[in-house]
Amino acid sequence: MVNVLIADDSMLTRTVIKDLLSRDRNITVVGEVSDGQEAVRSTCRLRPDLIIMDVMMPLMDGLAATVEIMASCPTPILILSANVDPMDSRSAFNAIKHGALDVMEKPQGVVTEAFEEIAAQLIQRVKFLSKVRVIHHFRRPRQRVAAAQPADHRRSVLAIGASTGGPKAVMRLMKELPRETGARVLIVQHIARGFAAGFAEWLDRESPLTVRLAREADLLEEGVALVAPNGVHMEVQDGRIVLSDAAPVNSCRPSVDVLFHSLARSDLATRAVGVLFTGMGRDGAEGMAALRRSGGYNIAQDEASSAVFGMPRAAIDLGGVHQTLALADIPAAVVRLLQKESNDRH
Repeated sequence: MVNVLIADDSMLTRTVIKDLLSRDRNITVVGEVSDGQEAVRSTCRLRPDLIIMDVMMPLMDGLAATVEIMASCPTPILILSANVDPMDSRSAFNAIKHGALDVMEKPQGVVTEAFEEIAAQLIQRVKFLSKVRVIHHFRRPRQRVAAAQPADHRRSVLAIGASTGGPKAVMRLMKELPRETGARVLIVQHIARGFAAGFAEWLDRESPLTVRLAREADLLEEGVALVAPNGVHMEVQDGRIVLSDAAPVNSCRPSVDVLFHSLARSDLATRAVGVLFTGMGRDGAEGMAALRRSGGYNIAQDEASSAVFGMPRAAIDLGGVHQTLALADIPAAVVRLLQKESNDRH
C-alpha cells in the first residue's frame, strides 16, 4: 500500500487528485493540507510514502516546504505545476534542485482534454516514486576516485542521458562545466510532457554554458548545450541535429539510446564523452555500449548516489562503461576529459 500526502491550496485540485488516485486500490491518501507549513508538519507526523506537492501555496510555498521536509524528515516528493511555461516552472525545478524527485503537470479536471492520460501517468508515477530511496548525499564521506584516463584523441562532445532523479544530476554537472572547455553538449532527459522547455531554461540559468531546446538542423556549437524537446528523438547526423517522431525506443521518446547510437555511427564518436545518470529501465545502455565500441569514453552514475540505478546498471552490465562514479565526482572527471582538447589548442 502506498500512503500519499496531498499538499495543495485548492480544494478542487485536492478532490480531483484524490478521485483519480482512488482508481488504484493500492494507493491511500492519508492526509491533505493547504499550505507548505502544514505540509512539513504533516509529513513528520504521518510519515507518508510520497508527497504530491503544489508549487504555489500560501504561508510557505512548495519550494520552501521541500527544503524543510528534506532537512527534517526526507520523503519522496512529486511536484505538480499548473503552468508548464518555462518562466513559471522555475519553482518546480528549484524544488527538484533541493530534493524533490520529479515534476509533472497538475490535473485540472475532466474538462481537460488530456485528463485521462495525466491521471494514468500520475498513478504510475506515484507508485514508482514512492519506492525511491531518499538519500542525503552530503552526509556520505567522500571517497578518493581515480582520475579518468582519456584516449590520445580529443574529446569535445558531451552526451548526457537521464531519467528519474536526473534533472538534479544533470544540473550538478552543467553547473560545474566551465565554458572554457568549448564543449558541445547534448542532453536527453526523460521528463513529463510540456516541461522540457522549462528544464532547458532552468539549466541555462544554472550553467555557465548556453542551454536551449534543440531545433531541427542545429549545428553543434562550442559552449552550447541542446536539450531534446518533448515527444521527439534527437540524433546527430553530419554534425547537425535531426529531430524525429519515430516510434519510441525502450518506451521512451526522446530516447537516450537513439542519441548515443547516432553518435556511435558518426565521425564524432572518438571525440565523445557519454554520461548516463540515474533512471528507471535500460534506456541508454545499448547506445552507450555502441559508443564505447566506436571510441567514445563513458561514465555512469554509481548506485549509492542514484535515485534509481536501473539505467546505469544496465549500461555497466553490457560493458559500455569505462568509469562508475558518485554524482559528486562526475563533473571533475568530465572536465578532465574535455580539458584535453582545450589544452591541445595551446
